[in-house]
Amino acid sequence: MSDRVGIDELLERVRADLDRVEPREALAAAAAGALLVDIRYAALRDRDGLIPGSLVVERNELEWRLDPQGSHRAAEATGHDLRVVVICNEGYASSLAAASLRQLGLHRATDLVGGFQAWKAEGLPVSR
Repeated sequence: MSDRVGIDELLERVRADLDRVEPREALAAAAAGALLVDIRYAALRDRDGLIPGSLVVERNELEWRLDPQGSHRAAEATGHDLRVVVICNEGYASSLAAASLRQLGLHRATDLVGGFQAWKAEGLPVSR
């Protein structure tokens, strides 16, 4: 028997352990102190804008910037109890990123269902 899984199965497994949030839930979570982390690449941010108050961290830097014990952590990475909502463009890469943060001990990390596009479709705040 092989331990290999395809990306669809991996995504399903990862999401089973996440308490994923819808756009309005993410907005409420941010108001309650959660950190919204935008991992979209620059061209998408330039094209579509940003969620006000979100922390922009390129995906390839995420673990280094959010690890509360890391030497390269962002000032916002205040501890392992921090509620983190990871946001990508459509809600796929963010699930894998949130799972990676959980492996670092950020046990409240999750992601936004539908990503930035779902946020925008809900008419929630976007800045340019």
